[in-house]
Amino acid sequence: MQKQTQAYLYAAVTVLFWSTVATAFKLSLRHVGADMLVFCSSLVSVMVLFCITLATGRLGQLREWRIRDLRTSLGLGFLNPFLYYLVLFRAYDLLPAQEALTLNFTWPMVLALFSILLLRQPIRASAIAAMAISFAGVALIATRGDPLGLDLANPRGVALALGSTLIWTLYWIYGVKDRRDPVTRLLVNFVFGCVFSGVFVWLAGTLDTPGAEGLAGALYIGTFEMGIAFVAWLRALKLSRTTAQVGQLIYLTPFLSLLMIALFVGEPIHPSTVAGLALIVGGIVLQRRAG
Repeated sequence: MQKQTQAYLYAAVTVLFWSTVATAFKLSLRHVGADMLVFCSSLVSVMVLFCITLATGRLGQLREWRIRDLRTSLGLGFLNPFLYYLVLFRAYDLLPAQEALTLNFTWPMVLALFSILLLRQPIRASAIAAMAISFAGVALIATRGDPLGLDLANPRGVALALGSTLIWTLYWIYGVKDRRDPVTRLLVNFVFGCVFSGVFVWLAGTLDTPGAEGLAGALYIGTFEMGIAFVAWLRALKLSRTTAQVGQLIYLTPFLSLLMIALFVGEPIHPSTVAGLALIVGGIVLQRRAG
């Protein structure tokens, strides 16, 4: 099988898993608190990533790590999985899954803004216009179809969903310069993140034993969303001739997710959600074409 075909297959697997996680988040949060879901899911992902790292012969690379490598993973693990999923799960707890999903998908736009501010990258007028289109989509979703009324349906939930994109963007920017093996790095990041989340639920008094439904949700999220999907995506990027060839498949994720939400969560999909998502994705695509 050609490498590019393999890349498409890995990307398709990633899109399939990521399309189900919004549904998994919402269903799991019906049975377990957001804080505990972060801890349980992170713990599962550590075990999954450890098995993948061991099976692929990468575990020995840890002997070459230095103290500064551990410090880097400590900081990255604090951002993701601990802080990112803590904020994201709380957003899903407050908002309909369709709204949390679409607002969280604005992270490529936020990444572009941070690249301008932090990395001093130049920007064209066409890129600014594209971002404005995405922001219009955010306003449409956050106000549930009444952007001129400026009345947010759930201000705290919207703030958390958008805040999760800021955390993910910081994780992306600080991690992009890290030249260590990505799978091994991901494992250690999640080990630290799991420790952070464990300490947090203990100090916050939210440490509890989830029921069977909550544990099943954590098992699914930790295995597929936090574990296998990340590794499959890294594999797709490595095998593909260009990032763009597999990267464009990601735009299918939110639309497939809306279908899953309607089928399994039972939420009626609002026209404002579909319209807002179309504006967000359209703005992101135009922004990337504008460089």
